[in-house]
Amino acid sequence: MNDLLNIQFDYPWVFALIPLVGLLAWLRQRKNKKEGKGWLHPVLPDPTVKYPISLRQRLRWLPNFFRALALILIVVALARPRGHIGMTEVNREIVDIQLALDISISMKAKDFSPDRLGVSKKIAAEFIEGRPSDRIGLVIFSGESFTQCPATLDHQVLQILLSKIETGMLVDGTAIGAGLGTAVARLKDSESTSKVVILLTDGVNNSGNITPATAAEIAKTFGVRVYTIGVGKKGSALSPVAMNPNGSLVFGMAPVEIDEVLLKDIAAQTGGNYYRAENEQSLKTIFEEIDTLEKTLIQDKEFYVRPDLFWPVVALAALFLMLEWALRLLWFKSVTEP
Repeated sequence: MNDLLNIQFDYPWVFALIPLVGLLAWLRQRKNKKEGKGWLHPVLPDPTVKYPISLRQRLRWLPNFFRALALILIVVALARPRGHIGMTEVNREIVDIQLALDISISMKAKDFSPDRLGVSKKIAAEFIEGRPSDRIGLVIFSGESFTQCPATLDHQVLQILLSKIETGMLVDGTAIGAGLGTAVARLKDSESTSKVVILLTDGVNNSGNITPATAAEIAKTFGVRVYTIGVGKKGSALSPVAMNPNGSLVFGMAPVEIDEVLLKDIAAQTGGNYYRAENEQSLKTIFEEIDTLEKTLIQDKEFYVRPDLFWPVVALAALFLMLEWALRLLWFKSVTEP
């Protein structure tokens, strides 16, 4: 009932035509009487015999009634009925997140299948899919850093951009400070009460124009919590050790070197945690734990618009016209009285 009361009309002045519908019905009835036509009698009976009033005679008003309803509904449709614009308060769990992913050549190491970068992209994509209400962005880094996608609610675009990242897109190296600094810069002006960077790397900082310590201090200043993840099994792994003239990689066993002391310090300084992922399952578990930790309940206002009701009203008018036509054709016949 409330929904019916809340219906709005784009052209309410069209309702002025409704009295015209009544006038036309009255003129039609008057004309029929003047011309001596029965209003809707069944087949004419023998005039010398007095018959009881039949059901068809009692219901002879139905076709005209259906026609009048159809005309009124057409007027209503022309007035363009719409559901009203509404607003409701909803509770949302929302966080602003920047993913900072290392895309250096070492991320092609084969201790993950197919490689570290491929698995990192897969788990990150699952993480994004599980947080539809959060603004999430993507920063990539190797010897330099780049914002692949600013924080956005358009996760479809974000997923496409995530799927397209590959090693070799940037100058090679491991600029942890630059990657973290770029991610923090994307979050510093956010009004969210919870701002998070998830930084994933498999190496030791060896390049960039900002030190990891400085980037961590900036993150702390702006209230950005940093979760750091070291990717790679302990010991040695089949890793890129050279490049052929045609650009293909040469693989060989190489030690896995992750600056865990640095990553732990960044996490501790900003209120986050450090994790070590040695396989796909452990990386998945890490992202699930971060997903559980980063839940901020806020009250938000949600606007909605109910759909255009033009076509449903037109369909109902058409139904009444069909009923009128069927009754006139199959059950009643309009005849002229002698």
